[in-house]
Amino acid sequence: MCGRYAASRSPEDLTGIFGIEKWEPEETMEADWNVAPTKEVWAVLDRPVKDAESRAPVRQLRKLRWGLVPSWAKTPEGAARMINARAETVHEKPSYRRAFAARRCLLPADGYYEWVTGGEERELEVAGRKKRARKQPYFVTPADGSVFAMAGLYEFWRDGTLPEGHPGAWWVTCAVITTEAETAPLAAGPEEGPGALADIHPRMPLMLTPDRWDDWLDPGHTEPEHLRALLEPPPTGLMRAYPVSTAVSNVRNNGPELLKELAAPEESTLF
Repeated sequence: MCGRYAASRSPEDLTGIFGIEKWEPEETMEADWNVAPTKEVWAVLDRPVKDAESRAPVRQLRKLRWGLVPSWAKTPEGAARMINARAETVHEKPSYRRAFAARRCLLPADGYYEWVTGGEERELEVAGRKKRARKQPYFVTPADGSVFAMAGLYEFWRDGTLPEGHPGAWWVTCAVITTEAETAPLAAGPEEGPGALADIHPRMPLMLTPDRWDDWLDPGHTEPEHLRALLEPPPTGLMRAYPVSTAVSNVRNNGPELLKELAAPEESTLF
């Protein structure tokens, strides 16, 4: 995790929530209830404006591509595998450490999806007696309906096969930082099914609470120990989780109906 999330808030909403100072209205993007790797996503970042007289950082809302391509990569082919960076090692991994020191962002979401496999199903799969275990998707979101601000990194990559000035010559890509999933009880959970995020999956995207946004986005903060302290998990009891339709498992399906809470898991025998 994170491998799929929902992001339906408009740029106008995000501008107010995050105190955005620069957003180009011609940069638009449809609400997306099934965000998958390699798609374009909204990101909040603090960075000087290109060609501006002042080099002071400005809070911007930008479109990035999900799946980080390191600046030194020869090709972007591995982007779909570089969607997540572990909070425990992000400061030292070659693919992420430069971005961690200088190019951090927030990736706004409504919440994220995770798939649960029941214990018996998993044992059969491991034993080779079941080719594909049944999986029930859950949607995890702040219990109070607030934005789920995922800690992220972004990076620039130059496509050397394209001439200078080509609109596709520069890629700006991003990754979500993940951490260990909470073992504390959910603020609200389903009557039947997991009672904690760790029951759904051992990892979760790292949500940053508003009191950490400014420090995280400030490019002037480069000290690894200071930055790593910001990666402490948020307080427990902020999240709720509920089962949703298995339709979300197909990335071609997209719409607010994917977030509809089910009365019980579709794969009801998993619990």
